[in-house]
Amino acid sequence: MAELQLTDIIKPENKVYGKSKIMTDTPLHYCYGCSHGVVHKLIAEVIEEMNIQEDTIGVAPVGCSVMMYYYLDIDWLQAPHGRAPAVATGYKRTNPSKYVFTYQGDGDLAAIGTAETMHAVNRGENIVIIFINNAIYGMTGGQMAPTSLVGQETSTCPFGRDVDINGYPMKITELVAQLPGAAFVTRQSVHTPGNVRKCKKAIRKAFENSAKNIGTSFVEVVSTCNSGWKIDPVASNKWMEENMFPFYPLGDIKDGQRDDVDNYSVQKLKK
Repeated sequence: MAELQLTDIIKPENKVYGKSKIMTDTPLHYCYGCSHGVVHKLIAEVIEEMNIQEDTIGVAPVGCSVMMYYYLDIDWLQAPHGRAPAVATGYKRTNPSKYVFTYQGDGDLAAIGTAETMHAVNRGENIVIIFINNAIYGMTGGQMAPTSLVGQETSTCPFGRDVDINGYPMKITELVAQLPGAAFVTRQSVHTPGNVRKCKKAIRKAFENSAKNIGTSFVEVVSTCNSGWKIDPVASNKWMEENMFPFYPLGDIKDGQRDDVDNYSVQKLKK
């Protein structure tokens, strides 16, 4: 019997999994165990499966994902810290047929970019906002973020977040869901294969909504930051499950269309 060669095995019909063609060959700069790379992969797969590579524009912010444009072979815009929804709004309004998404961390979206986030969603801009929530500032040294949990130790609150001093963690996704311009609001994770599949399904739905002119789609991904949390990747997943999920529960929060169709119809005001 002839010896089996790799060329006999590596055939299209035997393929189980492969890297999306949207992903470049540039090595990721993220820490081991970081959730960013997984979410990048899911976005790339969705873009490839929808065949919208030439029509997709990503808006990269400031934060750990600032160099995301090196990893996905699509058109990109760079936004100042927190301003990605405003930049995405301008591009989408001038190019309404394009798929425009932002990719932002909690320090970017929920701190310096709170106003841009809320007003873009309130207007019902037909963009996708992907929000990575790891409850800490990852890139700049592990400082407390608006999403840091009560009692969570960070470099700027080494004895734990104190509500009397620092206020409460901000559930930004629940706030977004109350805005009339939000069409689809969901919270997912990527820490298990099953959750990866659910997250991909949510991202796919968000991109499909972008072409339907029904409002803003907002996908939060509860994530780990083992470097900022000072624990290893396995322990990070466990810490996330035990501490973050009870406060940031997974699942769809709003699924429909912007509210103004039914509840905010234009009426003639009384003089």
